[in-house]
Amino acid sequence: MKFCSLCGNSVSRLIPAGDTRWRYVCDVCTEVHYQNPNIVAGSLPVCGERVLLCRRAIEPRRGFWTLPAGFMENGESLEQAARRETQEEACAELASTQIYTLFDLPHINQVHVFFRAVLAGEAFAAGEESLEVRLFREDEIPWEALAFRTVARTLECFFADRPANTYPVRNEVLPPLPVSVVST
Repeated sequence: MKFCSLCGNSVSRLIPAGDTRWRYVCDVCTEVHYQNPNIVAGSLPVCGERVLLCRRAIEPRRGFWTLPAGFMENGESLEQAARRETQEEACAELASTQIYTLFDLPHINQVHVFFRAVLAGEAFAAGEESLEVRLFREDEIPWEALAFRTVARTLECFFADRPANTYPVRNEVLPPLPVSVVST
């Protein structure tokens, strides 16, 4: 950050009085500019024994498979964001939702939250951000072509929890991948 979004003057990086972290502070109006993590909200839509995946039409990871998810918007709840992303990417409605996985990714300043969800019906289609949308049985999941670690981990948890029909909320911190691997 180089300039204050309020007055346009330059900013300096310092620890403001009463704080413990480095912040950008305006040199003129003294506005403190906080930079906080982004929240990604998504769903794990289930229809019987199958889960709904979308093949990405956008970067990052264009052409790879993912659960419908994206950045939360101001003015919406986590659940609203997950439902909106499911509608935008898969043209699908969810009948019910329950928080299922929460992943902290401090190395990229993100938190990913997935809701286990039941599809309202079998009506779905590729939205603007998807090349295709399909229902997959566990043995059909394209594991090697999943776009993000949080998606793979959510699916791993789901298939491990499904036999007992018990789905505890899971919270994990995912460290950065080695430099040779590109995925989140």
